[in-house]
Amino acid sequence: MNLLGIETSCDETGIAIYNTVKQSIISEQLFSQASKHAEYGGVVPELASRDHLIKIIPLIRHTLEEAELELNDLNAIAYTAGPGLRGPLLIGSSTAKSLAFSLDIPSIGIHHMEAHLLINLLEIPAPKFPFLTLLISGGHCLLINAKDFGSYEIIGQTIDDAVGEAFDKVAKLLELGYPGGPLIEKLAKLGDPSSFKFPRPMTNKDNLDFSFSGLKTAVFYALKDTKVINKQIKANIAASFQDAVADTLLIKSKKALEETNQNELVIGGGVASNKYIRNKLIEGLKGSSIYFPPIERCTDNGAMVAFAGSFYLGNNNQNKNDQVRPKWPLSEL
Repeated sequence: MNLLGIETSCDETGIAIYNTVKQSIISEQLFSQASKHAEYGGVVPELASRDHLIKIIPLIRHTLEEAELELNDLNAIAYTAGPGLRGPLLIGSSTAKSLAFSLDIPSIGIHHMEAHLLINLLEIPAPKFPFLTLLISGGHCLLINAKDFGSYEIIGQTIDDAVGEAFDKVAKLLELGYPGGPLIEKLAKLGDPSSFKFPRPMTNKDNLDFSFSGLKTAVFYALKDTKVINKQIKANIAASFQDAVADTLLIKSKKALEETNQNELVIGGGVASNKYIRNKLIEGLKGSSIYFPPIERCTDNGAMVAFAGSFYLGNNNQNKNDQVRPKWPLSEL
């Protein structure tokens, strides 16, 4: 069976086809709007919606051509139903439902964070349920006890800024541009991570929740208290900030593994593409099995939606009339 996946939750238009017999992604396309939103310092929902509208049909065509398939060769269509920006979500869902209706095939609304969680199961070797999941992105920072497919217990989450959001805000303070994550990672390579002593928020608390707004504020005051701001100072701040984030994620993940008695940690989301954070977690969690998706599968993409849709084929979760949910807790699956 060929399952088309459509991802439009924010500013990436992702299209992919997953073949259930080959158990692999046979074709995919991804268009990022990051450069368009950079001048505004963040994603503008109306502009994102318009760009999805322009790109989605051509990308579907290219994906089908690359796979040497026709529309009639599709057996189901999965799309991101939430969480995300309402306008972009509506573009993806209306396209998916219209195509599915015309082809008389199922359309499947997928939870964005579940798709990030499941994509690691496509890799070799793959984790096996149950496992611990750390999802780190621009809008989310979650620790999840993934007991089985569809059974996810959130045991830790951010109480304010998500980790990717903190990267964007610190990049703005450093006048680096948008998106902040890759820019800070690049600049941090030139800096000394021990030059500024930034806090590791909430690591001394008994719970597994995160908070990154205070860390962002610490960067603000470090810049304010520094008389001369040059490229090296900015690099040192970027490196120190990145190290503080990595340490925080490591400390919380280690504690979560101990509390859940798990030995496998699955990591996903856009921030999982940060190589410094990857290495910090790998080195700090020796003795546990750590799973990262390929770099290109960390950011939002159609492959994760198509693959997640395959888990829902043939059960009662298919619904051609379901609505998009910009705010959709993973616990409500």
